[in-house]
Amino acid sequence: MRFRLTPREDSYYDMFADSANNLVTGARLLVELISDGGNREGIAEKMRACEHAGDEFTHAIMRRLNESFITPFDREDIYRLASSLDDVMDFMEAAADLVVLYKIDELPGDVVDQVEVLERAAELTAEAMPRLRGMKNLSEYWIEINRLENQGDQVYRRLLAELFGGEYDALTVLKFKEVVDQLEAAADAFEKVANTVESIAVKES
Repeated sequence: MRFRLTPREDSYYDMFADSANNLVTGARLLVELISDGGNREGIAEKMRACEHAGDEFTHAIMRRLNESFITPFDREDIYRLASSLDDVMDFMEAAADLVVLYKIDELPGDVVDQVEVLERAAELTAEAMPRLRGMKNLSEYWIEINRLENQGDQVYRRLLAELFGGEYDALTVLKFKEVVDQLEAAADAFEKVANTVESIAVKES
């Protein structure tokens, strides 16, 4: 019988994939939330369930990290990646919750573009996580996430210009801005995930 002197903790890859797939579910719920005629309270409840699931994935990774002597890559990078994935879900769930709490019936049109950026970023992130095992074909992922984040910044600036253009009363502006700020933070968090993956790939190359 052969014994491995440096066992590998392959379960990390599965947990990262689970966390990223959960973000796809969350992003698609956001798409549903901003569509006309949706059951927003029901969707927000599903988002809270996603956020709770994301917390569980993150806690599982942290527990494994505390128990592991050998890790597939730097412990600090595992922590950063898990935390960044968790941050994305937190921001998306916060945006959905604010829409319901503020009883927002209709959001500015460009919010659709914001959410589409998040949905695409979630899909790319979920596709990238399994490739961490071999550290191959990842550069296109972080390049595209960076492009999407820049696109999201442009949408965000357009939204701010619209909100402060005089069309809305001050209270409505405050409500809308809190929502779009959370969505912008989610896009930034996706870029942080991609930057962490790039850092891991460079170290392992």
